[in-house]
Amino acid sequence: MPVFASSALPRLVLGSSSPYRRELLARLGQPFEVRSPDVDETPQPGEPPLALARRLAEVKARAVAQGFGDDVIVIGSDQVADLSGRPLGKPGHHAGAIEQLRALSGQLVRFHTAVCVMRPMTGQVLQEASSVTVTFRTLSDEAIEAYLQREQPYDCAGSAKCEGLGIVLLDRIDSDDPTALVGLPLIATSRLLREAGWDPLLLTPTTTASGQG
Repeated sequence: MPVFASSALPRLVLGSSSPYRRELLARLGQPFEVRSPDVDETPQPGEPPLALARRLAEVKARAVAQGFGDDVIVIGSDQVADLSGRPLGKPGHHAGAIEQLRALSGQLVRFHTAVCVMRPMTGQVLQEASSVTVTFRTLSDEAIEAYLQREQPYDCAGSAKCEGLGIVLLDRIDSDDPTALVGLPLIATSRLLREAGWDPLLLTPTTTASGQG
């Protein structure tokens, strides 16, 4: 099977300001650019958490794709925590994180992570979502405060970084893709990239994957 040079394929662009998604995409071993989408992430009235994640993933990809005139493949992604149908996004600040973790204490929560792969030149708009079920242990106010002081996860949906100290807040994780909870489901992302004509296994490997912008 032939190996194609990276220059023969469209540029890969990650439409996200998340350092976690950037770190995950770098695992594919190919260069990519980073652009931060400027979008309103406010849920629509009555919008279910999964639908919200799917919509925002596509909105982010479209917002970034508009800035390019050449052949690119843009990845947009969004994650929403689902507490019995109630969407929980990023807390943004300390008080918001306390409120979220109190609500999540002892609860079973689903984290929906949607990814949209868009190639404007071919008209392809591809999307999948991966859902992870997480069981939080019962958390005291003291434990919540101690955790927030140490990790300050104010940019994470659900106020817990499972890849860091936040793992101690959990009793169980059920998932078919361990990267989904961190913020970018790489199994689904790789599948969509192949469908869009970009397969990292058919590219010349690079020593590092870099982002710009």
